[in-house]
Amino acid sequence: MSPRDLFGAALRGLSANKLRSLLTVLGVSIGVGAVIVLVAVGNGSGKAVQSRLEAMGTNLLTVSTSGGGGGFARGQAGPSAQQYALTLDDATALADRRLAPDVASVAPVMTSSGTATNGDTNYTINQVIGTTPAYLPATNTPVGSGESFTQEDVDATERVIVLGQTTATELFGRAQAAVGQTVKLGAVDFVVRGVLASKDSTGFNDPNATAIVPISTLRATQAGYGALSQIVVQAADKDRVDLAQAEVTQLLTARHQVPATTTSPFRITNSAQILQTSQDTAATFTALLATVAAISLVVGGIGVTNIMLVTVTERTREIGIRKALGARRRTILGQFLIEATLLSLIGGAVGVAAALIMTQFQLAGVTPVLVPSSIALALGVSAAVGLFFGSMPAHRAAGLRPIDALRHE
Repeated sequence: MSPRDLFGAALRGLSANKLRSLLTVLGVSIGVGAVIVLVAVGNGSGKAVQSRLEAMGTNLLTVSTSGGGGGFARGQAGPSAQQYALTLDDATALADRRLAPDVASVAPVMTSSGTATNGDTNYTINQVIGTTPAYLPATNTPVGSGESFTQEDVDATERVIVLGQTTATELFGRAQAAVGQTVKLGAVDFVVRGVLASKDSTGFNDPNATAIVPISTLRATQAGYGALSQIVVQAADKDRVDLAQAEVTQLLTARHQVPATTTSPFRITNSAQILQTSQDTAATFTALLATVAAISLVVGGIGVTNIMLVTVTERTREIGIRKALGARRRTILGQFLIEATLLSLIGGAVGVAAALIMTQFQLAGVTPVLVPSSIALALGVSAAVGLFFGSMPAHRAAGLRPIDALRHE
């Protein structure tokens, strides 16, 4: 028989029992659709985390004091705590291009908390940040309305403030209405210079429930004259982050006279390393989801085997008649392999269509991102499933002796 005749015979064989063929197609389509959708969900989850981290800046270093340095720990009093505390002089030294040529900008940071008041409206701000104007561009924190404070405001200890979206809305009803108004933070009046653009949440804390003031003002009115909470360092380029980190470490170690045999008292968080770690984790997560979904493809393949075995059993006399009339072994084998492969391919196509529809919607709070290669892979695997799981029934049909097949009831 020609390939065209074999294909036609296979189609007639499948249409002879439409319900059985439909159930087989459904089983394969579920497997294919699950692979594509779960890979898309894993990819979308990874993209969301990546975009949030990139929004914070991929050339960012955050310097804080760790628990090293000869026994220094947070809240511990004594000479070690004073020796390794971060200071404004440290920030000034890190901003010196001669000492740290790969550092583009530096922003000292102090944090506090307080209750903001506008008339009869009170709102507790869990994170009041005292810093310099360099903090906003370094951390990719744009001002949505109004403007930021300036270095002159820092030098003059001006009582000006920039509010987060949530803080401004809670105090004034509308974020834009806050600009130019006066808000009381603790017992001190501040003039609202601007309102930050809205940020997506990266965890349980609302990044918009914040306020930023000049660091000199915060030191004078809220947090006293203690050590810095951290220093935000922006590298000159994302490819020079590691160089900038080495310069920061070397400079701080020298300034604070950290012994070579002592664990470094400074913790430097590299945003590029965090981004790479998140990408690796997302890739592993996506691979895990794909593996779990692939199990349903195997189940679908077992369904193909069962259906084809039943089909061979029901059509034993037909096979015997065809062999008695001269049909060759390869003809019988080819027909049943084509039937099994067609079932898998049709199921794969239905699964792809269903997956394309499902990925248009958010799933478990994640916007799926289709991976084109997953579609091609799922279709290829579905065809392979048909060939592999259909080969045993096909070989069984092709191996029947005509006399035995004709005697089958």
